[in-house]
Amino acid sequence: MKEIILTKRKSGLLSVITCILFLAATAAGAVLAGFSGADGAAPWIGLCAAGIIALLCHSMVMRRGMPVLLLTAAECVFAACVLVYGGTRFENGGSPVLLAVGAVWLCIGWIPFCGLKVLRPQEALVLTLFGRYFGTLRDDGFYFVNPFCVAVNPAAKTRLNQSGDVDGGAAPVILHTQPGTAQPEVISRKISLKIMTLNNNRQKINDCLGNPVEIGIAVMWRVVDTAKAVFNVDNYKEYLSLQCDGALRNIVRIYPYDVAPNVDTTGDGIADEGSLRGSSEIVASRIRDEIQKKVKDAGLEVIEARITYLAYAPEIAAVMLQRQQASAIVDARKMIVDGAVGMVEMALDRLSENNTVVLDDERKAAMVSNLLVVLCGNRDAQPVVNSGSLY
Repeated sequence: MKEIILTKRKSGLLSVITCILFLAATAAGAVLAGFSGADGAAPWIGLCAAGIIALLCHSMVMRRGMPVLLLTAAECVFAACVLVYGGTRFENGGSPVLLAVGAVWLCIGWIPFCGLKVLRPQEALVLTLFGRYFGTLRDDGFYFVNPFCVAVNPAAKTRLNQSGDVDGGAAPVILHTQPGTAQPEVISRKISLKIMTLNNNRQKINDCLGNPVEIGIAVMWRVVDTAKAVFNVDNYKEYLSLQCDGALRNIVRIYPYDVAPNVDTTGDGIADEGSLRGSSEIVASRIRDEIQKKVKDAGLEVIEARITYLAYAPEIAAVMLQRQQASAIVDARKMIVDGAVGMVEMALDRLSENNTVVLDDERKAAMVSNLLVVLCGNRDAQPVVNSGSLY
């Protein structure tokens, strides 16, 4: 459904025609009332009413809220005066025309108040008229619309966790991605156009190796097409939350938690080093693109997605921690051995260059063994002095 933007009109032939028609009709009614012998003041009352109604109709056509508010209030006061005046004349034997006109006018004169709408910056109001889409107010200001229009917002009672929705001063229902408690409150039907945040709760998902991991994301989003958001889906906030859950599961299942051999995360058939822990920005970007594809038809724009929490599930966290520790120990030992071998080679080369000590193969092997034990040991070496002969 295409969005229809309602704005204040600056000028138009329709407003002039409307004023002329109402002025002529009301003046004609006043003249007829005067000729019918109702009262000598009836024509003047009719002319005053014509002026008020003409200005009111002009403001209504222009969708200007403040003139409609003032003129409607003046109209109600004038109708009350006509009612009192007509009642007085009727008690004195006059015609009941003014009394009837004042009563009817006072009964229906307040209806324009129902069409007054106030919008703050970054707010929108979707309106329907007798079941049909009427239009959307998007600009801030004081508006008048058809008083029979009804504001529609199916997500008015739903608020995403940590989002900046329009609440109209009342505490709304907080929607969690996990079961929680709800506190229903009466809130505004306005739709927020601000950038909002969905703080998705942690989910337990198996990575591509089958290891359960817990992951949480934060999604920055906003409404860009109010008509699609209201009419294309039942509740656009719940729809966004569900699509975030589905997209998160689809992407996480492609990656291992840590770098693993022979794993293709890009879909090109070539193994790479992608992982949830080491490629968080790429993973978040893919999650964002996946969500955007799903919510495009709902009139929503996903600006950014970020991973806020990532860890192994509690049932395997201890085992995976031992695995990480073992891997770290192996890497550290490898580095120590490489350094020790280099130092032993350097020592033998230095001794051979200056002919400081001439060692045969057996003595070199013993020296290498002793140096490696000293350099690769976990504890400080305890030197032992040999007081005998070297041979």
